[in-house]
Amino acid sequence: MTRLFGTDGVRGLANGLITAEVALGLAQAAAVVLGHRRVEPGRRPVAVIARDPRISGDFISAAMEAGLASSGIDVFDAGVLPTPAAAYLVADLGADFGVVISASHNAAPDNGIKFLARGGQKLDDAVEDAIEAEMSRPSMRPTGAEVGRIHRFADAEDRYVVHLLQTLPNRIEGLKVVLDCAHGAASGCSPQVFADAGAEVVVIGAEPDGININDGYGSTHLENLQAAVVAHGADLGIAHDGDADRCLAVDHEGTVVDGDQIMAIMAVAMKDAGTLKDNALVATVMSNLGLKLALRDAGIQVIETGVGDRYVLEGMRSGGYSLGGEQSGHVIFSEYATTGDGVLTGLQLAAQVARTGKSLKELSGIMQKLPQVLINVKGVDKSAVETNEAVRLAVEQAGQALGETGRVLLRPSGTEPVVRVMVEAADMETAADTARRLAETVETHLALNAGAGAAV
Repeated sequence: MTRLFGTDGVRGLANGLITAEVALGLAQAAAVVLGHRRVEPGRRPVAVIARDPRISGDFISAAMEAGLASSGIDVFDAGVLPTPAAAYLVADLGADFGVVISASHNAAPDNGIKFLARGGQKLDDAVEDAIEAEMSRPSMRPTGAEVGRIHRFADAEDRYVVHLLQTLPNRIEGLKVVLDCAHGAASGCSPQVFADAGAEVVVIGAEPDGININDGYGSTHLENLQAAVVAHGADLGIAHDGDADRCLAVDHEGTVVDGDQIMAIMAVAMKDAGTLKDNALVATVMSNLGLKLALRDAGIQVIETGVGDRYVLEGMRSGGYSLGGEQSGHVIFSEYATTGDGVLTGLQLAAQVARTGKSLKELSGIMQKLPQVLINVKGVDKSAVETNEAVRLAVEQAGQALGETGRVLLRPSGTEPVVRVMVEAADMETAADTARRLAETVETHLALNAGAGAAV
């Protein structure tokens, strides 16, 4: 049987994979696993629920709340808020767990359900498996005064905004900032908090209608933000995704500043301020080699993890590190958040621009991105990537040829039937040629059928 939970909760087509019945069942199971099993007798468990503005969130949140309350959980409905806001509120309220209904950067027809443990922490696989197993058992049916209540969490957004403002090392007066909210969950709170922090704010992509989330706006569609920053003569632009756990930026010339560059800027700033634990940054193996080279020169160690923000979080927790993230813009400041927070990241980046008096373009120049080529090789045996001797030897030889200014990464995709061949080099021609030759080697030695081929 296929596992219901994926890499970040349950995600899929609303009314396809995620029906009202599935939401109800997940809620009833989570009420047991995250609520009653972890709460001392005599106290009713409490949950916080939030969602992004996509239209299907209405019926999914209604089903979730019904499942939780009917299972004896008191529910605080925070309405439309970013995922990191929900995580913060779980901790701030002292709730037993949280629920976020969002499909992040996916298009509007999709939706998702993810749970947060006490303190706003993401769940590990074992807890997700326990919830899934509980769905096959009879649900709890309390009666009378034992059923839960549903409360409107009236000051949820205000609490989150106050929290974000309290993280600022300095205000950001004098900056003009363009915010692209992806017609998503940050459409209300992000413009408010940047204005409250002192910036002159221009807002785009902040008119959610339930079906336009991530449609031409946000961190996966930066063209409108780039144009707006230049047109308005802004100092920088900030783009969120649908649930605002990501942040990508644009400098005053309209050039994209990605998650690796943001982490480089913030790692150096935190090292200078004495707040970068052990002078280390946690990043995934997919971060650009330029990040590692730049931070090495700055006396900062890069600790690598597998791909996915949950693995970054695990790496940060294991060493108590203060900063980590991904190239995609999931940046985690562990002093202030338990997950990636796009609004927090944008604020911290803007504060650094204001504090130094340097442009974002100048700050991002600390890191030179190496040319990167990624080829997805289809029709091959993913399981044999690490054991095939010919492939191993080809990777080793390519790595030796590239030296310190390049690297090779081969990995089976966790979500698609492909092997990803990624090469970075000092120039694009070398990167492309090396990647092409390695892809051909993978095709030849790991082919499942004669028609296997590579697709860039």
